[in-house]
Amino acid sequence: MAVSVTGTRVSAIALPWFVLATTGSATMTGLVAFAEMAPYVAVKALTGPLVDRLGPRVVSWTTDAVSAVAAGLVPLLHAQGLLPFWVLLVMVAVIGAMRGPGDLAKSVMVPEAADHARVPMERATGLSGVTERLASTIGPAVGGGLVALMGPLAGLAINAVTFALGSLIIAVALPRGMGRPAVPATAADPAADPALDPAVDASGEEQPAGYWRMFREGFTFLRSEPLLLTVIVMIGITNLIDAGFITVLVPVWARESGNGPAAIGLLAASMGATAVVGSLIAAAVASRLPRRTVFFTGFLLCGAPRFLVLALGAPMWLVITVFAIGGFGSGFLNPILGAVLFERVPRHLLGRVHALGDSLAWAGIPLGGLVAGAAVATVGLIPSLIAAGALYFATTTLAGLRPEWREMDRLRGGSGRADSVAGASGVVGAGGAAVEPEPARSA
Repeated sequence: MAVSVTGTRVSAIALPWFVLATTGSATMTGLVAFAEMAPYVAVKALTGPLVDRLGPRVVSWTTDAVSAVAAGLVPLLHAQGLLPFWVLLVMVAVIGAMRGPGDLAKSVMVPEAADHARVPMERATGLSGVTERLASTIGPAVGGGLVALMGPLAGLAINAVTFALGSLIIAVALPRGMGRPAVPATAADPAADPALDPAVDASGEEQPAGYWRMFREGFTFLRSEPLLLTVIVMIGITNLIDAGFITVLVPVWARESGNGPAAIGLLAASMGATAVVGSLIAAAVASRLPRRTVFFTGFLLCGAPRFLVLALGAPMWLVITVFAIGGFGSGFLNPILGAVLFERVPRHLLGRVHALGDSLAWAGIPLGGLVAGAAVATVGLIPSLIAAGALYFATTTLAGLRPEWREMDRLRGGSGRADSVAGASGVVGAGGAAVEPEPARSA
């Protein structure tokens, strides 16, 4: 995960700057972001059953290998003068389509890693968040420095290398037997009735479930969970705003303010560094914190203030301070969201439900860059920042008034719904497992 996220963060700075430097267009920069994230969301939504059936290990290393080839072709073709804009869009789309199932597969293996390591699931979630935040600190710092010193193509080349290295690590370095296909529900439930379950034949032997049946099972379960659906809607809106912020608004601010690409890396690194601290605290004391209060406080810190400080043209030291405070708040978000996810989802449905939930929460991300690019072209940077910050604040504040959020604090320690889920799925040692469902990736 560290290698994967580091490469992605380097690319998140190098690719928008490459497009801005070669085209000078905020709209085309948003179009490239759309070309990557639309396939990411669509393919990820459909590959949950495949991850459960083939196993996350196989899916992870094969998709990373394909992404390495596509990412490596971008600087190579550009150096040869063979990279028209439409070819760049194709390469970026391939990377997005492979990243979706690859990221899903890595996330699905986190609770299995916790089982191997014999650590509580909330702690595993916090450590997963720390890993992401550390990589999110190193990646932007490296990316900003590389772009400033050597140009954006160096950052794109690093991204290709990290994809290749990540594929190798997953393929050969994981413990033996880890990342196997999920155990079907019928195998976990000795009381399964062959007459009622088409996955079991008349002799009682398990038969592979069809793709669409597996997909439908995940969708049906997700639809029955009001808390998860509420989380997905709120995170979907904030992800759309954050996507435009990262891929268009911040790069345009860096160019118009004269701070350059190094400032993008500095802001992301300062936010990532304090997010590591927040994630470490969450890993250590998450089981004793009131989840709902901490969750919305974290969003208050990491949300609207970032937009406002850029819109006001504040000095760089103040911008860095606001981003650092926001990073600390963001460090608590994914551990809490991940714990809620794994407490409520049976292990054998994890790939399918996680894929659908992620895809719905990320559905607005492909549009974020397009909307932000169009807004900057129409009304300018400052009004776009103010409007985006106001919408972010309203979303993360009003959502907390819904009654479903009270369930966040009812599931601690394997009580309530978590126990019934664990029993239904045959999971040993359940009671709250988590990986980040990538809602707060923008932070």
